Amino acid sequence: MRLVFIGPPGIGKGTYAKAISQKFGIPHISTGDIFREEIAKGTELGRKVREYVEKGLLVPDEIVIEVVRQRLSQPDCAKGFILDGFPRTLRQAEVLDSELGGIDLAILFYAPLEVIIERVSGRRICPKCGAIYHIKFMPPKNDEICDRCGTKLIQREDDKPEVVRRRYEVYLQTFEPVIRYYREKGKLVEIFAGRRAEEVIADVERVLREKGLVKE
Repeated sequence: MRLVFIGPPGIGKGTYAKAISQKFGIPHISTGDIFREEIAKGTELGRKVREYVEKGLLVPDEIVIEVVRQRLSQPDCAKGFILDGFPRTLRQAEVLDSELGGIDLAILFYAPLEVIIERVSGRRICPKCGAIYHIKFMPPKNDEICDRCGTKLIQREDDKPEVVRRRYEVYLQTFEPVIRYYREKGKLVEIFAGRRAEEVIADVERVLREKGLVKE
C-alpha cells in the first residue's frame, strides 16, 4: 500500500497519516520531518538544506529525490508507506513513478480556507513543556495558561491568520501541477477534511477498502 497524502498546512495530514500508519503497519514519511532532523543533527544534508530554508527557497528536486530514494530503500517500507510532503513538484512525481516504484493512490485532503485558519490560528503552545492546546477545541483550564506547568501559552508565528493565508496560497501554486498529474492518471481521491479527525480517518479507511488496498 503505497500512498501519497496531499493537503494544505493545517489540514491534519499528520494526524491522518499517523492513524493509518499505526493501523496498517506502514511508515509515515514526512520529508519536512527528515529535513528538520538532519538540520538539528548538523549533518552534511542538514547543512545543505539549511542554506535553502534560511533563504526561503525550496530545496532542489535532486536533493529531495535522493533523500526519499534512500528512505524508501529501508526495510520498513517493504509493505508500503505514506508520503507526506513529497512529491511537491511535477518532476518529483514523475521520478517517483519512473524510478521509485510508483504509488497506488494519492489522497487529497481539502477544506475551506476559513476552517483551516480557525484550526491553525486557534492553536496555542507551551514554550516550556511543549504541550499543545486549541482555544476552541481543546482549551486549557485557565485562560492561556498551560495545565501541566503553569507557563503562559504562546501562538507560533506560523499559526497567525495572515501567515496561514500566505502558506495556503503557496500550497495551491506549488501542488496544483502534482494534483493534476495524479488526477489525469486516475490515482487521485479527494476527501473532505473539514470534519472531526475520526470521521476523516474512517473515510480514508473506506477508500482503501474500496480500492482493494486493504482487506475487509
